[in-house]
Amino acid sequence: MKPISVTEQTQVKRGPKKACYDRETIYRIYDDTYLCHIGATIHGQAVVQPNLHWRIGDELLVHGSAKNALFQSILQGEKACITVSTLDGLVFARSAFHHSVNFRSVMLYGQGRLIEDEQEKRAALDALLERYSPGRSGEARPPNDTELKATSVFAFPIEEVSAKIRTGGPVDDPADMALDVWAGVRPVETRVGELIVD
Repeated sequence: MKPISVTEQTQVKRGPKKACYDRETIYRIYDDTYLCHIGATIHGQAVVQPNLHWRIGDELLVHGSAKNALFQSILQGEKACITVSTLDGLVFARSAFHHSVNFRSVMLYGQGRLIEDEQEKRAALDALLERYSPGRSGEARPPNDTELKATSVFAFPIEEVSAKIRTGGPVDDPADMALDVWAGVRPVETRVGELIVD
């Protein structure tokens, strides 16, 4: 895999020991999560919207209404910031100050490429359905021309990107280790449940 170049914008400055610039790890975080947040500027105002995301090769894809103001801003050349994160545990320390969380997160900066070719766009949307359940794109009715026109799909290169990860237990000050206070990690899991049939 092509290595990721660290830029001034993606270099993790707070908590650099938690930084990760490994492409395989970043891809795994993308593939393990479903929800991202897209930030951009609209008429001088910072706006953040939640969205589904999926990955095809070295690109991160998002989709939504063609009339979405944030997407229109990106279309006009605004650089976006896309974040994903997953909470893996609540970390209880002996002092209030050292409580923390275990997490995996990725932050990406870039200008999105609007997918305009109909065949590529349909293939991209099929790939989204395959994330839900393998084989689903062959089961569901494909978008008709009106639905396809009403949907924008953007692809962002996974280049200006960095991850931040925390694992493990609490990090207490040596003087606090003798305190009679319980400490440890309460795991947090996100899971896909059984289908509730319509």
